[in-house]
This record gives sequence, C-alpha cells and structure tokens, in this order.
Amino acid sequence: MGRVTSDTTATDAAAQHAPEPPGAPPVWQRRLRRFGLPARPQTDVRARLVPAFPEPSGRLWAVFGAGPDAAARLTRWSGWLGPLLVALFAGVLRFWNLGSPRKVIFDETYYPKDAWSLLQYGYEGTWAKNANDALVGHPPQLLLSPEHSYVVHPPMGKWLIAVGEGLFGMNPFGWRFMVALLGTLSVLLVCRIGRRLMRSTALGCLAGALLAVDGLHFVMSRTALLDLIVMFWVVAAFGCLLVDRDRTRARLAAALPVGPGGVTLPDEGVGDRLRLGWRRWRVAAGLCLGLATATKWNGLYYLAAFALIAVLWDVAARRTAGARRPFRSALRRDVLPAFGATVVVALATYLASWSGWIATKGGYYRDWATSPEGRTGHWAWLPDWLRSLWHYQTEVYSFHTGLTTPHTYQSNPWSWLVLGRPVSYFYEDPKVGQDGCTAAEGCAREVLALGTPLLWWAACFALLYVLYRWLFKRDWRAGAIVCGVAAGYLPWFLYQERTIFLFYAVVFIPFLCLALAMMLGAIVGPPGSTERRRTVGAVGAGVLVLLIAWNFIYFYPLYTGMPIPKSAWHHRMWFDTWV
Repeated sequence: MGRVTSDTTATDAAAQHAPEPPGAPPVWQRRLRRFGLPARPQTDVRARLVPAFPEPSGRLWAVFGAGPDAAARLTRWSGWLGPLLVALFAGVLRFWNLGSPRKVIFDETYYPKDAWSLLQYGYEGTWAKNANDALVGHPPQLLLSPEHSYVVHPPMGKWLIAVGEGLFGMNPFGWRFMVALLGTLSVLLVCRIGRRLMRSTALGCLAGALLAVDGLHFVMSRTALLDLIVMFWVVAAFGCLLVDRDRTRARLAAALPVGPGGVTLPDEGVGDRLRLGWRRWRVAAGLCLGLATATKWNGLYYLAAFALIAVLWDVAARRTAGARRPFRSALRRDVLPAFGATVVVALATYLASWSGWIATKGGYYRDWATSPEGRTGHWAWLPDWLRSLWHYQTEVYSFHTGLTTPHTYQSNPWSWLVLGRPVSYFYEDPKVGQDGCTAAEGCAREVLALGTPLLWWAACFALLYVLYRWLFKRDWRAGAIVCGVAAGYLPWFLYQERTIFLFYAVVFIPFLCLALAMMLGAIVGPPGSTERRRTVGAVGAGVLVLLIAWNFIYFYPLYTGMPIPKSAWHHRMWFDTWV
C-alpha cells in the first residue's frame, strides 16, 4: 500500500465533498448497502420519465376466430375500440327510456326550468307555482314570466341542459338529454384515463365498466341535476393534466443527453433550467376546471387540488431529469405559467359563463351597482356589471354557508362511502292495473339515488389500498387517485351543519372506480407472476366484478322507476335508512 501524503488526503477530502452525479442514490441508501441492502437496478431515464405502454397481445382476438392480420389490426385499435364499446354499453343503459318517469323529479323543479328561461331571456325568470304539473300536462304549458328569480348556482350547467331542451323541447327527454350524454362520455373518459394512468387497456376499460354499472352515476346521468355535469368537467380536467404530464416528461427526455449504448442520462442543466413553454393541455385543464366551477362552486376545490398536483408532477419530472434543486426550479419556471393556465383561465371561463346575465338587464341583482347601496364604497370605479356580479356572488356565498334547513334525505359525509342515506328522487305506489302494475298486492315505483352497494363497499377497501400504494410505495398514480377522491369528499366535512346529500358524491365516483380497478389489477397479479398466481387472482377479481354487475341488475328497478311488487321493493331496502 502506498504512502499516505498530504496530497492524497486532500484528494480524499475533496472527493467526499464533491457534488454527487445526477441520479445518484441518497446517502442513507448508500450507507445501508454496507449491511447488504441491494442496489436498485439503474433504468434508463427516458423509461422512468415516459414509461412505455406494454405491447398488447392478439391472443384474445384469435380466440374469437380473427385471422393473424385482423387480430393485429384489432390489437392496434384496442386502445380506442375497447373504451368505445364500454361507452356504447353505458350509453344504451342511460338513454333507454330516458323520458321515464314523465315527471319533474326532485331538484328537476329548478334546473330544467332555469335552463329554458336562459334560452328565452338570457337569465332566470319566474315560473308559476303549478308549473311542474303544467310542463307534463296534456298539452304541456310553459308558465314562465320575465320577472327575475333568485338562483344560487352559476349558469354553465343550466346552459348545457338548455342545449337538450333546444333540440328536443321542454320535456323530460329534452332536459335529461345532455346530462345522459355527459354521463356516457364520462365513461369513455374514465376508460382512456385508466388506460393512460395504469398503462393497461384492460384495466382502463374495467374502470369505465365499473362506472357504467354504478347506480348513483346511472341515476344522476338520467336526471337533470348539476352534480354530474361538475363530475364530467372534473374528469375531463384530470385527463388533460395526465396528457400534459406525459408530454412534458417526453420533452424533458428528448432534451437529455444520450450516453453509450443509447442510454438516456440525467442532466442538471436540463432538469434545472429547461423552460417547458406553452402547454396547451394544461390550458385545456384550466378551461374544464372553470366550466366545473361555473356549474357549481365545489369545482373550486378541484381547481386548487389539481393545480397543486400538476406543479408537484413538474417537480418530480425535473428531479428525475437530473435537477439539483427541483423545487426551486419548478418555483422559478413552472408555478407562474401553471397559475396562468389553470387559475386565470378558470376565472376567465367562469366570468364568460355569466355572459347572458351580463348582456341583459333583467337578471337578479343585475342593476344593483346603480342602486343607492351600490353607488357607495371604494370600488365605484369598476364597471357596474362587475360590481353587481360580485355582490351577487357574496349573497350566494352567504346563502350556501347558512343553509341549515332540515331535509328528510340529508346525510352526513361520514356515511357516504357506505351509502348510509340515499336520496329518493321519485316515489309512487300504483295499484294493480295502474302504470303497468300487475301485482295484486300493489306496486312501488321509485328512483333512488343509491350507488351499487357492492361496488362502493369494495371501493372502501380499494381506497385503503391506493393510500398504501401512495404512502409506502410512492406510487404517483395512487396519489393522483387519492387526490381526486379527497378534493371531492373532504371539503364537505367543513360544512357538516349544512344541509348536504349523498348524491354530491357523484363527483368523485370516477376516482373510486379507478381505485377499484387498480386494486383488481393487483389481485390478478403483476406481470411475471406464476401462471397459478395469475389464474387464482383473475378468478377472484372476475367473481367480484360479476357480483357488482349482478348487484346493479338487482337494483335496476329502483334506479329507473320501474313498477315492482311491494314485497320486491321491501326486499331491496337492505337498511332502514334507505327507506
């Protein structure tokens, strides 16, 4: 061994304090390797930034008799063909006999009538007290006057309902048409989102199929309420952010240097300083989040949550690309553009949704700024319409936070995931010979906003699974699903004194289905598992999916208002709180 000199000592000290190469493991991992901790296999940085989709197999199509060429084409198209078939199935379910019940059910007493008024005047007018019966009478009558009425939700969702009314008339099919269409399209979106999130067409289609047979989503897709419209825009925003994530990471990967053997290497300069520029998919996400908020204000929680998670994804991408200070780099280069693409775009979209109210003079509080009360204050220099609109929003906020009037079907958010108190939208008890009733004991017709019980109860375990994956495995996909559930669920715990309902949960149902699909994929087993393990897992997962489908079929009469014998109705009331 050579003599130790002051020069070698200085060299060793300098080596200890030299900066670590990009992508080096943390100090604690290197220390544990002295005790036998194996090193993680080093993967290509491009593969970590943009994981490839597994190559699909054509064996399934061969089983159905397709030749080699046809099987290859169908396999290439499966990424769209599978989701479209699932969406077609969901659409048939939702549009079949959509006009039944031919009644104004539950809160349809508000939104379809407001939507028709928007078509006529650009703002919400006033309807006569007997307007509901007149709408479904023979002949129907529209008892609407231009006198403004006080409404507590933004107009975007009602404008969408008005599209169906403009196409098919002011009748149950017309005012439910657009909600059914958005419910069907949301199934397609979940299929594609699940495919991109889990890199599996099968699991993506499974998530969409679970959504298609969820009872609450199904009922909300056939009822002209606003909450499913919020859900659609939230899911669309989530999908846009996923596309933006993949494309941004692909741009980082393309800018990184390539080493020997074609291996992409991390680079501090790229990770810390690369400007990601114009990101149209993030702008599209901001637009969708603005449309969600312009339908109901709970879209604001998703705006905040998704804007935060998008920046955290940028931090992770820069770290993987080799950034020394990924948080500081994201703060410098990503936060301000992200704020503009999400918050600013969403705010502009929200304002644009009030165009009918702004452009006309008859809306509620439209002329508040010109009243004696409105002329005072420090903001008199702002346009009258803007001050009037701001005053309207403050009054609506006071209404929502102070809404504590008891309701028969209100429920605490603690009970939502286990379906403690569903909401009855419609109920009749026809006698034999009436409305298709053939039972001597009499019948019951009900539209019950109840999730498919086995799906929701299984989703409770799936939530625990994705929490485990996120907290202990650092799986970003599980974290994204948790974020989607939390943003739609947790805020309601702040308003437990307020009158709230189970059907508000429809906004995060798609994320429950994604969580359940991820858990079912784990039950089947990861690639590389033994054939016995995969077979047993596939049988177990398949049995659970079939039970969920059976459960939906069993409760189908309660979702559609079909007449069933009173005894059959009682058998479906599994808990006293469901009555």
